[in-house]
Amino acid sequence: MIPHGVPLRVVGDVHGDARAFALAAATDRFVVQLGDLIDGGADNAGALGIALDLLERGRGLFLLGNHDHKLARLLSGRAVKADAALRATAAQLDDALRGRVLAAIAAAPAWLRCGQAFFVHAGFHTAMLHQAPPPFGGKPEGPLARALFGQVTGQRRPDGFPDRVLNWVDRIPADLTVYCGHDNRSPDGRPWTARGAAGGAAVFLDTGAGKGGHLSWIDLPGEN
Repeated sequence: MIPHGVPLRVVGDVHGDARAFALAAATDRFVVQLGDLIDGGADNAGALGIALDLLERGRGLFLLGNHDHKLARLLSGRAVKADAALRATAAQLDDALRGRVLAAIAAAPAWLRCGQAFFVHAGFHTAMLHQAPPPFGGKPEGPLARALFGQVTGQRRPDGFPDRVLNWVDRIPADLTVYCGHDNRSPDGRPWTARGAAGGAAVFLDTGAGKGGHLSWIDLPGEN
């Protein structure tokens, strides 16, 4: 899905910040966006439009994020508990865009490897190294749940969000770097790198776009 040997631009969670995403997408590099295109910023339809344009021109792709997954479930007529952000996103989509968005999200990979780089929205699981992402439609569980939601304890934080841990970072093989988003763990507004016990690393690119922060991206060389 990623052209061989082409330099990459890896883009973190957009959350409706279409202006920043347009800047990130203005590159000759192949764009890999890590999911959560929507919910939070002012122009969710614009962010989706940029992602669709990259897809259709063969200039990029996006990973399946938990917010994108929930939007697709809503657009496909499934029972979804929609919060204000999701309702605002859905309200921005006309009928034509809804169909294109649903098809693109349903086809989006939940994880993807390119040489020594591994792309996933929320969290890595070693099973992802040996199996392809499941097709869209079923309940997220196993590796797909990890890809969409990260590793959770089952408890809630004081702010109401699920308590998430990063034990999975210790399972990343030494020859692999995982690029992910989902959690804004940056202490300084820049992508944050965590190194694991097995020698691998995870780079977190969510720096709060659409939620009071900004959009971050990293440029990588193409695989030889």
